[in-house]
Amino acid sequence: MFQGDSFIWITLVATAAFIATNIDDLFILMLFFSQTNQTFTQHHVVIGQYLGFTVLIILSLAGFFGSYIMPQIWIGLLGLVPIAIGVYRLMKRNQDPNPELKLHFKRNTLLGRILNPWIYGVALVTFANGGDNIGIYTTLFADSRLARLIVILFVFFILVAVWCFSGHWLTHRPAVARLLSRYGHIILPFALIAFGIYIMAKNHTLGLIGL
Repeated sequence: MFQGDSFIWITLVATAAFIATNIDDLFILMLFFSQTNQTFTQHHVVIGQYLGFTVLIILSLAGFFGSYIMPQIWIGLLGLVPIAIGVYRLMKRNQDPNPELKLHFKRNTLLGRILNPWIYGVALVTFANGGDNIGIYTTLFADSRLARLIVILFVFFILVAVWCFSGHWLTHRPAVARLLSRYGHIILPFALIAFGIYIMAKNHTLGLIGL
C-alpha cells in the first residue's frame, strides 16, 4: 500500500518536512498571537493559518500529478530544490530570522469582502512566507503515490494545529521563545539539505550527478 514505506516511516518523513519548512512560521504565529485582542482574535490566526497553508498545498500538488509522467530517477533530481534552499538559508543565517511583520489588506478586494479582513491578512502572510514550502512539498508529493500522499496531508494538517497551539503557548514562555529564536535558524538549513539528500538517495538519483 505504501510502496515499501511503513506508516510510521511516512509519518516521520512528513513530520520532518513540515518542521523543516515551518520553523519561521512558528515565529510568525508567536507574533500574531502576541497581538490578539477583541478585534483580532486567536480564531482569526488559526483560520488564517489553515487557509494560507491550504493554498500552498494546492499549488504543491503539481508534483504529485507530475509524478505519473516523470521517471522516478528524474523525480529524485527535485531533491536539489531543498538542498539549494538550505544552502541559501545557510548563507543568510546571520541575518535577523524574525523580521518585523505587518498586515496589509484592503476591505474592497474580493477576498476582503468574503473573508474577515484579519483572516485574510494572516492567510496572505502565511502564503507569502511559503515559497520554500512549495518547492519542498512539490518534491515530496512527486515522490508519493495516493496512499502515501493521503498520510502526508493528514500529518501536515494535524501539525498545523500543533503549530498554532505551540505558537500560542510559546507566546507566554519568553525563555523558550528566545531559545528557538537563537538556534532555530541555525538548524533549519541543515534539515533542508538532509531532506534533499534523502529524496535523491531514495530515488537512486545520486548516480546521475556522480555521487
